[in-house]
Amino acid sequence: MAGRGKGPLAGVRVLDLTSVLMGPYATQIFADLGADVIKVEDPKGDTTRFLPPGPEAGRGAMFINLNRGKRSLALDLKKPAAREALLRLAADADVFLHSMRAGAIKRLGLDYSAVSEANPQIIYANLYGFGRAGRYRDYPAYDDIVQAAAGLADLQSRLNGGEPAYLATVVADKVAGLTAAYAIAAALFAREKGVGGQEIEVPMFETLVSFACAEHLSGSLFDPPLGPPEYPRVVSAERRPYRTADGYIGVMIYTDRHWQSFFDAIGNPEWSRDPMFKTIADRTHNIGTVLGRLADVMRQRTNDEWMELFKTAQIPAMPIHSMTDLLHDPHLEEASFWKERETASGKMRFPGIPTDFSVTPGEIGEPGPSHGGDGAAILLAAGFADQEIASLKASGALCGC
Repeated sequence: MAGRGKGPLAGVRVLDLTSVLMGPYATQIFADLGADVIKVEDPKGDTTRFLPPGPEAGRGAMFINLNRGKRSLALDLKKPAAREALLRLAADADVFLHSMRAGAIKRLGLDYSAVSEANPQIIYANLYGFGRAGRYRDYPAYDDIVQAAAGLADLQSRLNGGEPAYLATVVADKVAGLTAAYAIAAALFAREKGVGGQEIEVPMFETLVSFACAEHLSGSLFDPPLGPPEYPRVVSAERRPYRTADGYIGVMIYTDRHWQSFFDAIGNPEWSRDPMFKTIADRTHNIGTVLGRLADVMRQRTNDEWMELFKTAQIPAMPIHSMTDLLHDPHLEEASFWKERETASGKMRFPGIPTDFSVTPGEIGEPGPSHGGDGAAILLAAGFADQEIASLKASGALCGC
C-alpha cells in the first residue's frame, strides 16, 4: 500500500485504537511519514465513517482523509479471543495508542501493564480528555467541551461582543493530536537510545491550556501577577480583518520597523511622533486605540492598492481567503500541495504533507480503508493460522472481513 514503507518512520508499526479526530490525526501523521498504522476498530466502526458526505456508506470524507494510508482491523474487544489476538499483534508492534477513558481500557484488559507485559519495549500512549490525576478525569470530552473548559471560548468573547464562542475549527482535537505525534516520536527516539518502552499520557484539556498559555499567561506568569492572563493585542475587539474600500484584508503591522514603513507609505510620518505608536510596549498598552486608528485608514483604499503598498513596504498582509479559494490557490498549486488520486470511489483530492524531508520524504497513502477490510491479511502476516482466523470470525471476535 502507498504510504507504508516510505518516509522517516518507515519500519514503525502502530496499533491505533483511537477514533473520531484527535487520535486519527496523530496516526495520520505517522502513516504519511511511512509508519504501518493498523487501525483497530470496534464492530460498529469509527464514528467519523458515517459523517457525510462520502462516496458510500461508512466512508465519509473526514474518515477517508484522516485515515489515509492505514489498514483496518475490526475486533470485538469485549471477547477474550479478540483481546488475545490484539496482544499477539502488540508483541511485534512499536506503538499502541487509544483514546478511551482509563476505566474503559482497564476493563478491556488492555491498559499499559497488560500491553507492556506482552511487549516491554512498546510505546503506549493514552489520549484522554482530562488527565488522570485531576477531578475531571472521568468526564467525557469532545472538542467543544475542551475549548470551553480551557478558556478559548471565553477568549473569543472579547472579539464577539461579550458572547463566548468556539473557534471555527476543532483546535483541541488537532493540537492534542499533534502533541501525541511528537510525544510518541520522542519516546521512540528515547527507546533507540536504550531507555526502553514507556507509557505516555496526552490529555486534551491540559494540552489546550498549555497551548493557550504560550501567549495568554502573560502577566500572570509572575507571582504576584503583573497583569491578567491574556495577551492584549490578540483579545482586542479591534483585532480583526480590516474592511477596505472594496473588501477585507489581513495585515500585521507589528514591529517598530513595520510601523515606520507604514507611516511613510501612507504619507503620515507624523504618526511616528505620537507616543502611543513609539514602541511595541506603547502600542500594546494602547492596542485598542492603535488598531482602531488603523481600521479607519484601511477603509480609504482598495484591496489591490493596499496589497501593493504592503508588498513595497515589506509589511505582512494577505487578502481574506475562503476554504474554497484554497482549493485553487496559486501558491498551493505551485507547491504541489494538493494530491489528486484516482480511486475505486472516484477521483479524490487530499491535502499534502506540510513537512518535507530531503532524504526520507513521506507519501500520502490510500484513502481510509473499508471497515475491517484488512483484518485477515494483517493476522496472516502476523503468523495466525487460517484455522485461527476462521475461529475468530466464527466467534464474532473478528469482524468486517
